[in-house]
Amino acid sequence: MAQGKRATVYFEPDLHKALRVRAAHTDSSLSALVNAAVRRTLAEDLEDLAAFESRAKEPALSFEPFIPAP
Repeated sequence: MAQGKRATVYFEPDLHKALRVRAAHTDSSLSALVNAAVRRTLAEDLEDLAAFESRAKEPALSFEPFIPAP
C-alpha cells in the first residue's frame, strides 16, 4: 500500500482494544482495518445514493394507508 495521510482518531477504549485484538488475530495493522471499514462504509453510501438517484422520479407514496387504525 502507498504511504497514506496521517490522521488522529480517538477511539473509545473498548473499541480500541477490540481493534487491536482483531488486528493481531488477522495479522493486519490497525490502520488497515480502519481503512477497510471506512471504504466499506463509503461504498455503501455510494450504493444508497445511486438507489436514491435512480428512484428520484418515482411518485411519493404516503405511509399512512399502511398504519393500522387504532
